[in-house]
Amino acid sequence: MAAKSWRTIAIVSILALVLLLLTSYFRVWPRNPVSPAAVITEIHKLNQLVTVRYSIQRVVGIREPKVPFGEESILLMVQGEVLAGIDLDRITARDVHYAGNRNIVIAVPPARVLNSFLDENETKVWDRSITWWTPWVPYDPDLEHKARLQAINDIRDAALKMGILDQAQKNARLSIRDLCSALNLQASFKTRPLD
Repeated sequence: MAAKSWRTIAIVSILALVLLLLTSYFRVWPRNPVSPAAVITEIHKLNQLVTVRYSIQRVVGIREPKVPFGEESILLMVQGEVLAGIDLDRITARDVHYAGNRNIVIAVPPARVLNSFLDENETKVWDRSITWWTPWVPYDPDLEHKARLQAINDIRDAALKMGILDQAQKNARLSIRDLCSALNLQASFKTRPLD
């Protein structure tokens, strides 16, 4: 008798749970398609979507000739970060089209490097010297700054050669697809030409 009542309670509980889930599902997901303007509003909330972060280490050296002769050199060991993704503010209403029931096509802007910078805690001057026969020539106070700027360019170029933009484009599409899935939409993509 006790087993039969537990079975009845379990069946009633499961039916109540299923009814509760169905009720909340239909309350959360609208039956009418979401407008392109609503999709764009949700995408714009993401602003710049950083989808890839590369951490790159490099050794950067600069030599600068001195007047009337000799040279000064600096050698930096740097670690830099390169962030890539897409600028979602550039998506407009003309970039979102319905392709059928709950299917949309989004023209995604091409990925780009959003930021590149040095990690100052991991960047160090390894060596700095001036030719020994010109000790009266002062050190250039801007040489380290020039080396740091060169290092930022080097890590950016290295990230581009490693394929950061392709990875950023793929990851951006996955993120937008997940956002659209949350809106109960099936998204497909095409790449928008450069502006």
